[in-house]
Amino acid sequence: MNKITIFTPTYNRRNTLFKLYESLLEQSYQDFEWLIVDDGSTDNTDDLVDLWKSENKILIRYYKQENGGKHRAINKGLDYAEGELFFIVDSDDYLPSDSLEIINKHYSTIKGNDSFIGVVGYMATPNRNILGSKLLPVDILDSNLIERREKFGIVADMAKVLVTEKFREFYFPEINGEKFVAESLIWNRMALKYKFRYFNETIYIAEYMEGGLSNNSIRNRRKNPQYATLLYKELSHSQQSSMNLKLKSMINYWRFGFCKDKNILRLMRELGAEPLSLITLPFGLGLYIKDSFSDDINIKKLNNDG
Repeated sequence: MNKITIFTPTYNRRNTLFKLYESLLEQSYQDFEWLIVDDGSTDNTDDLVDLWKSENKILIRYYKQENGGKHRAINKGLDYAEGELFFIVDSDDYLPSDSLEIINKHYSTIKGNDSFIGVVGYMATPNRNILGSKLLPVDILDSNLIERREKFGIVADMAKVLVTEKFREFYFPEINGEKFVAESLIWNRMALKYKFRYFNETIYIAEYMEGGLSNNSIRNRRKNPQYATLLYKELSHSQQSSMNLKLKSMINYWRFGFCKDKNILRLMRELGAEPLSLITLPFGLGLYIKDSFSDDINIKKLNNDG
């Protein structure tokens, strides 16, 4: 059996956490801990968690930090995790009763293989509709985030379960003054060294809440442009990115680069890759101007997220 850390970063989600708690009580696979990092909640989440801990039905560990964003909470969770596997489950989502059993089954097939960093299954809505427009072409696929989108064209929300020790090679960068970074920054970095085993089963139920991170993609990037430009700069230079992805990434680099610095020469030096960076500049500038009037655009409108 492989111990799994269910990791939940939370911020003022006391009213939704109970559904996740109940789903953990119903898991058919019981070798897990529930590790919660509270990112500065003010809604007495700690009192609710204390009540659940007193029930002693599952192992719960709870830590609270000053508000710093989900990525900082994940970093803290990696420090505290005791499970062999690390499974991020957001505070407004929950798990099917056989989720951990399915994860353990698939992980056991790649355990000890140094080329893998984890396993990945589908996310679905509460009525069990898989979140995606193009799904796996086979029951099992060994790939990474960039390849599965670029080579196989798979567009789906998928839940990643990672080997904890290998995940610790990829802590999120912490930039002062910024509290949001797309998780794909780290998944893309992992793609240069490791692959995932993707499987054709649902392990995660997602309920997108009003005000959640996934509902504010453009807005979050505009408010945190250093993270956004880092993401797209790395994608534009990645050896695994197709030319199409490189061009999209450069456009998005300019799109958010103007939010942090209006000096084109400084941005150009940072991005490099002339003359393509010059060719993509006007397209990015146009999107920057458009976003200035309306930045309420869902994350699915951007490339290479998820």
